[in-house]
Amino acid sequence: MSFHNHEHNHSHAHSTNTRILRVSLAVIAGFMLVEAAAGWLSGSLALLSDAGHMFSDAASLALALFAFKWAEKAANSRKSYGYQRVEILAAALNGLTLVVMAAWILVEAVIRAFKPVPVAGGAMLAVAVLGLLVNLFVAWYMLRGEKDNLNMRGAFLHVVGDLLGSVAAVAAGLLIQFYGWNWADLAASAAVALLIGKSGWGVLAGSLHILMEGTPKGTDLMKIAEDIQKINGILGVHDLHAWTITSKKHAMSCHVIVHSGLTVAEADALAKQVQDVVQAHGIGHITVQTEPADSDTACVQACEQVSHGCGHAHD
Repeated sequence: MSFHNHEHNHSHAHSTNTRILRVSLAVIAGFMLVEAAAGWLSGSLALLSDAGHMFSDAASLALALFAFKWAEKAANSRKSYGYQRVEILAAALNGLTLVVMAAWILVEAVIRAFKPVPVAGGAMLAVAVLGLLVNLFVAWYMLRGEKDNLNMRGAFLHVVGDLLGSVAAVAAGLLIQFYGWNWADLAASAAVALLIGKSGWGVLAGSLHILMEGTPKGTDLMKIAEDIQKINGILGVHDLHAWTITSKKHAMSCHVIVHSGLTVAEADALAKQVQDVVQAHGIGHITVQTEPADSDTACVQACEQVSHGCGHAHD
């Protein structure tokens, strides 16, 4: 027999995230056009790279917004979990674009190092300061969203990367304006690219881990199995699987071996205890299959537990 428990939708959190993304997208897209024009006219790679990253910011915010709206679609017979994984796909794409953007900036910096281009420090500095203010506002505003949501995190890191780009552009503009150090533009661009690449890789890796049905971060399957086997009446546990459906929504399934001859009510009571134990580990969607000790499957698993010390725990 099986026992299921389902988490509730966080509709309020989604509404908040959606509103935050709409406002942030409008601000970012508007200033992106100003910064791109200023970077082109001044010849500043730092401004152009920052404008390019701002374009990716606008795209990432639009993608995250689309993902949230799409994820709200109801589950159906073809998509029994609904469309919540769209958020993870959006996060993966945002992480990938961060890595690609970082690589492009580094390549462009190397090219400029061998073929220097004059940089107008004054114009660069003025627009960079405005960009810094815009990014500070957007980053502050986005902090109101869900911090543990991978989709929001991917979009937020785009904005943080742009914020760092603005800081670097301001620093480079000051050095060029007062000391004539044109190389500062390249150094600032390279430093920001490395930071962007590192952040993007983290989001991409986290998204792929979820898409590959990896065990949720911080979940110890061996500890869960041990806690389940401490329940009076549970003789063993095997085929333990835990995965993430979407951010902050984890699931687990397992088979537990129980005494033969239990009534349906008694087996359900044990399954409920297993549910309570698993929920204490931060997992809310749980399926428990009970097996009598004299069944063929239970006998095989019992032998393996004697050999290996625990039931099967799969990632």
